[in-house]
Amino acid sequence: MLKDRTIVITGAARGVGLAIAKACLRHGARLVIGDVLAEQGEQTARELAGCGSDVRFVPVDLAEPASIEAFATEVGRMHGRIHGLVNNAAIATAVGGDPFEQIPIDLWDRVMRVNVRGTWLVTRALTPLFPTHGGGRIVNIASDTALWGPPRLLAYVTSKGAVISMTRSLARELGPRGIGICAIAPGIMRNEATEYVPAERHQEYETRRAVPGPQMPEDIVDIVVFLLTPSALALTGQVIPVNAGFWFT
Repeated sequence: MLKDRTIVITGAARGVGLAIAKACLRHGARLVIGDVLAEQGEQTARELAGCGSDVRFVPVDLAEPASIEAFATEVGRMHGRIHGLVNNAAIATAVGGDPFEQIPIDLWDRVMRVNVRGTWLVTRALTPLFPTHGGGRIVNIASDTALWGPPRLLAYVTSKGAVISMTRSLARELGPRGIGICAIAPGIMRNEATEYVPAERHQEYETRRAVPGPQMPEDIVDIVVFLLTPSALALTGQVIPVNAGFWFT
């Protein structure tokens, strides 16, 4: 499905991004993975490349515009053209628990800087690397929290709601260039990035899903792979809740 297509994935040193990277490789993609965790990202790229895959790591900090520009320059130097981008990197840990009036302003600003501005800047920096004849695909990783609005998680929920709105607006701007963009809105998953989540919140999700039980990163990857294929253009601008039926739209 992704043979001869170069895919860039941010936040792919571990967790959901790593699961997406492995799925893309299974379908024949060439990969560039970016992450602020430089040492872990290098190790991940070595391990994936050790299986005979074409995988390269480039560090990127979504909080820093200069880092994003350097990332895009290096991706262009490596491959010239790319065919897909997965905007997965985001701040999720340490943002839950406080009621809205107690959220520290610096935390709010950091979440918006990375999750919203960073997603926009990565998209802006990498879009010129897509083929001029069309065929580019972008997948933004949002969250179903933006669809149902859980309490005491306002900074994160707001940021993911902005990513959903960004996706819809960009679909209008990128469509004439033959570039499709969608967002997926997963439910809370069991991985190292959600270890901070209280057990009762995990339990709430896992018992209220239409298909009860935990959701793992591997549960969303095939949908991401499809959205990165040339066949997916008709789905542009869509937000797809991939949450085993916890929340219906």
